[in-house]
Amino acid sequence: MNLQLLTEQRILVIGDVMLDRYVWGDVNRISPEAPVPVVRVGDRTEVMGGAGNVAANLAGLGCTVTLLGVRGGDEAGIRLSELCREKGIDPVLFTIRKRPTTTKTRVMARKQQLFRLDEEDVKTLTDKDRETMLAAFEERLPSVDAVILSDYGKGIMQTPGLCRDLIRLCKTYRVPSLVDPKGRDWDRYTGATCITPNTAELEAVSETPFDHDETLLLDVVTRTKKKYKVKCLVLTRGAKGMCVADSDTPPLFLPTQAREVFDVSGAGDTVIATLAAAAAAGLTFAKAAELANTAAGIVVAKVGTQPVNLMELDLALREKDLKEQNKIEGYYKLDSAIAARTRIEAWKAKKETVVFTNGCFDLLHPGHVDLLHKARALGDRLVVGLNSDLSVSRLKGEKRPILAEQDRAAILSALSCVDLVVIFSEDTPLALLDILRPDILVKGSDYTPEQVVGKDLVESYGGRVCLVPLIEGHSTTGIEQRIIGRQDPRD
Repeated sequence: MNLQLLTEQRILVIGDVMLDRYVWGDVNRISPEAPVPVVRVGDRTEVMGGAGNVAANLAGLGCTVTLLGVRGGDEAGIRLSELCREKGIDPVLFTIRKRPTTTKTRVMARKQQLFRLDEEDVKTLTDKDRETMLAAFEERLPSVDAVILSDYGKGIMQTPGLCRDLIRLCKTYRVPSLVDPKGRDWDRYTGATCITPNTAELEAVSETPFDHDETLLLDVVTRTKKKYKVKCLVLTRGAKGMCVADSDTPPLFLPTQAREVFDVSGAGDTVIATLAAAAAAGLTFAKAAELANTAAGIVVAKVGTQPVNLMELDLALREKDLKEQNKIEGYYKLDSAIAARTRIEAWKAKKETVVFTNGCFDLLHPGHVDLLHKARALGDRLVVGLNSDLSVSRLKGEKRPILAEQDRAAILSALSCVDLVVIFSEDTPLALLDILRPDILVKGSDYTPEQVVGKDLVESYGGRVCLVPLIEGHSTTGIEQRIIGRQDPRD
């Protein structure tokens, strides 16, 4: 689809808004006071969680977003409103002073969560607060294209009659309503347009373990859709992908799009956000679910609660097209920039050093091979940035490249020292380096450090530049000239 259509959609999110706080550090010893790790704090970050993360995903996709919920009259509540505005989200967050802002503080060491501290009050809303919420919801409903009910079980959506009234109003104004459910009481979601449970949630509400039996799974999905009168049910199944049951089509199984999984927190938020935006843009729920599945594959490769954005989704879709081509042509090390970044993050998580070099690599010769082997010897993984055909023509002249980019990529992929090949269309690899963030940037010794494009960028995040000696007397231009000189004049 044209992803720019997503940026035209207006989405209203209502539900349990939270503040996710992260304390990042290192663990090098056990406390002498108790058998617990000592975390040396390095950094602190804050992001929106719960319904806030749904809104952040929508904002990342370029949608116009309104977030409706409650917050406390505390510092965390003030920070939550600030984060909304920073992301361009319209925060309609009612302050309930006796209620703390729901806050989750996670202590992280080497990308692993050690423990979590929760501050919350899961009481339902008073009648007065409920009516205030409904009035604000109805006021904004005529100007939106879709509504998301994000239920995290923190009391708001358990308020008697609230969900039913929200869904009723959506029907009155002919606005699709999508629900991310929680708990066993789904009667309150009856009549919603779409509901997006995970396997555990659907097994709990149906009281039927089904995940290892797809025939039983389909039966449960069909019965659940009928019982709660929903048009579409999108079941998220973790590593098994999704099952999409839309009233217009037979149930559809979608395989997972994730290559590496670091953290599944927030993946459900990404799914419902992308699903709502795509459906509002005119896609069927089956097609919207395919897009949501791709988006979920992006966020589970990130650490912590992090939303998807439009650029990542665009690159991931290009990757899928590229993978289909690779299956046919056999270039198994060729990847898109976004997929390469995911793999690099996975390698770094294993404490592997990632080396990057780049070039046209037109007519691969011993000088190229020597450079690549020397680069690989500096770390554990070697990523090669390859100039596209158009880029080579701009740099080398209209008669170049001699070999097309797919052929050059295939030859590089055949080398054991190369782990990954990424084609880039710019004249320099600066934008690609900003996406990939390798540990080491390698160029030949015919450069000085100051001449290396990307040196300042790589060094800014703690990486380094290495110059390796070159073999004399080898160049693609020289090979080209020798070939031309040996041609028979009669040819």
